[in-house]
Amino acid sequence: MLTSHLARSVGRCLISAIFVALAAGAPTAGNAQVARMEVHVFQSTTLTDQEFLSGRKEGKPVTLAGELRLPRPGNDRLPVVVLLHESGGIGGHVTDWEQYFNGMGVATFVIDSFTARGIVSTVNDQSQLGRLAMTVDAYRALDLLAKHPRVDPARIALMGFSRGAQSTLYASMKRFQRMHGPVGQEFAAYIPFYADCGTSYLDDEDVTDKPIRLFHGSADDYNPVAPCRTYVERLKAKGKDIQLTEYAGAGHVFDGQAFKKPLKLERAQTTRQCQLAEAQDGVVINAKTKQPFSYADPCVAYGPTVAYDEKAYLEARKAVGEFVAATLRPK
Repeated sequence: MLTSHLARSVGRCLISAIFVALAAGAPTAGNAQVARMEVHVFQSTTLTDQEFLSGRKEGKPVTLAGELRLPRPGNDRLPVVVLLHESGGIGGHVTDWEQYFNGMGVATFVIDSFTARGIVSTVNDQSQLGRLAMTVDAYRALDLLAKHPRVDPARIALMGFSRGAQSTLYASMKRFQRMHGPVGQEFAAYIPFYADCGTSYLDDEDVTDKPIRLFHGSADDYNPVAPCRTYVERLKAKGKDIQLTEYAGAGHVFDGQAFKKPLKLERAQTTRQCQLAEAQDGVVINAKTKQPFSYADPCVAYGPTVAYDEKAYLEARKAVGEFVAATLRPK
């Protein structure tokens, strides 16, 4: 039975879906019509970083909600892009991407990783949720979608933003897939937007052979691009299908039209000055001090800026659209 908290959460999602569906009935420019919207609940587990990295499964069970948008009626199986939100929750730019993909004929599934966990935002306190917890959510959503009669299980991609991009990027690691992923099922592609690449994990060069495409602004002061450049070069040296597209002068959340006026987040935590690494027994350490990392460490900085960059957004949207169309085409 759903808890009263979850029931209220799902109820809000259903009401939201109804209003969005009504809005879709009167399309405006750039607003793709959706044939059907479904709110699904599914089981996941809230794991600490140490539990996740140790392959343990005994974290706290949680029932999450996700919104599936099907772009057209019928009985055919559709490609899907699963979307993982950032530290602030599901932002307006996530909806923009939903509409863009739906307009291409691609279904979308947006996971709410926060509400059922009692979280509104982790922007000012990232310790509320493990850095890889949303990777588990993505794997469980893949389980769910692979069984849906309108979904082609071989054509499901994962795309994430900031915190969700970190989970998207490392969901590609074979070690994590073995420990937490579905048996015999994998995402067809991975699309991290402005990810935090600043943590080194054991076996992090052993990633999927599926394509990975990162998108990042060169002026990002929340999750600086430099560690992503280094990681991408390491993976390219191993022959992996990975590319980093960098946009000159663009900052964090460059696709977020709500931030046409740049916004400095005075209390937002960022590990941009930290070097983190996985040690034995699944402990994430501060690589400089060799001690277990915490958000009380002196390397944790504050006050990053989020800012929309129209040129970067339009170029990224075109590149992602072409990549998704090519990668998720019927085999």
